[in-house]
Amino acid sequence: MPIQSFIPPQRTLMGPGPSDVNPRILSALARPTVGHLDPTFVGMMDEVKSLLQYAFQTENAFTIAVSAPGSAGMEACFVNLLTPQDTVVVCRNGVFGARMIENVQRGGANLIVVDSPWGRAVDPQQLEDTLKQNPQANFVAFVHAETSTGALSDAKTLCEIARKHDCLTIVDAVTSLGGVELKVDDWGIDAIYSGSQKCLSCVPGLSPVSFSERATEVIKNRKTPVQSWFLDQSLVMGYWSGEGKRSYHHTAPVNSLYALHEALVILQQEGLEQSWARHKAQHQKLAGGLNKLGLDFIVPQEERLPQLNSVFIPKGVDDVAVRSYLLNEYNLEIGAGLGDFAGSAWRIGLMGYAARSENVALCLSALEDALGRFSA
Repeated sequence: MPIQSFIPPQRTLMGPGPSDVNPRILSALARPTVGHLDPTFVGMMDEVKSLLQYAFQTENAFTIAVSAPGSAGMEACFVNLLTPQDTVVVCRNGVFGARMIENVQRGGANLIVVDSPWGRAVDPQQLEDTLKQNPQANFVAFVHAETSTGALSDAKTLCEIARKHDCLTIVDAVTSLGGVELKVDDWGIDAIYSGSQKCLSCVPGLSPVSFSERATEVIKNRKTPVQSWFLDQSLVMGYWSGEGKRSYHHTAPVNSLYALHEALVILQQEGLEQSWARHKAQHQKLAGGLNKLGLDFIVPQEERLPQLNSVFIPKGVDDVAVRSYLLNEYNLEIGAGLGDFAGSAWRIGLMGYAARSENVALCLSALEDALGRFSA
């Protein structure tokens, strides 16, 4: 029998990502493909840069979308900035801090790890103490919104500490961009990366990044080539910069960039602060309902990420059975625990287009049904 066209089911995505995609963005994805050096596409790329500057709250000239997922944005930041002579302090409080460590190790730089408990924000005092003890450090890396646990760290304070010790910062904003307060310039962030599929509610596959002037100078003044040709931002700069001119680097994902453009237009139309407030309000609705169902949050309230809600699975409840029931009976996806919380937690996403009252209501009613069926 010949293989037929793939028609996916219509799901409600309330896991750790991807999030529900706004129909406007899906429509943008279906627009006619043009060449990646077409003048009209080049003009749209300039608008994407401007819209990303708004989303990141930065005037950084080098603000682009890497043609690959957020993990590639992470790697782009590390491989372009680090050399084996550098010393990097990485703050680890979950899976994605651990991935930062891998990037440092693979790049051959000197590594110092500041560990915080899973489910907690990075401790600023630990970072301060570590930098005092290691004056040779010249980079600090941390995850703003740790997707594996739902913990939100104080990026502003961490960056202030790093700057005081003359360190450049590398920040993971994959789950925070568009969902909580994030101010690249005001907070002094030097290199930051995100993903298209979280609070921007775009299709997966693109990674917004931004580099400060200090970080850009580090890239331009490297004495050795970046170990990755594709992620070498000194080459990519020529493709994303210039007055309407582009030097060929790679074939950009044209239609995916249409989608990102539309996602950023939607964010601009709603307004950043309004988007932050919406995520917080929907989180409060969800949190109240989860508490009534007897589900306890992993992260203390003051350190909690509104768009990624991690809760302990009650004793006697079958994790896989509940998530499978939600998927099969309600077309609702929630996330399993990751790393230290594998098998003991659920991660419920309220990201971007998914952060709506009807989704909160669906999630709470479906969970109530499932818990009634699968509790011991």
